[in-house]
Amino acid sequence: MLSSPIKTKVNNVFIHVINLKESAEWYSNLLGIPFDPDKVESPVYNIPVTSETGLSLDDHTFDPGFNLNPSDHVLFNFLVDDVEEAYTFVKSKGITITREIERIGDFAYFNFRDPDGNVLMICNC
Repeated sequence: MLSSPIKTKVNNVFIHVINLKESAEWYSNLLGIPFDPDKVESPVYNIPVTSETGLSLDDHTFDPGFNLNPSDHVLFNFLVDDVEEAYTFVKSKGITITREIERIGDFAYFNFRDPDGNVLMICNC
């Protein structure tokens, strides 16, 4: 067996954003969690998630040369029990859907864009 000092766990996901407060509010609204703009301080805001993997928004305040290039590929996915319910919820928020619901056996998913143009996914497993 190979040995490595790196754990087999994704610890945190960083999303690069242009406007930290707007993005923090958008993600909080998407996830149905309270939002307090007074707690958002540049350059990084950690979304208060309840999973082992963290979610941080980064506006690169201290990196004036940074140029945001949104990803057209899925960065990560949010887990849901009911894909159709989540799809209706996301659509009701006026969020751009980039891929309609697809089903592969019991697996179902769809893709959408965050305020900075990054593609994210919602899936049921």
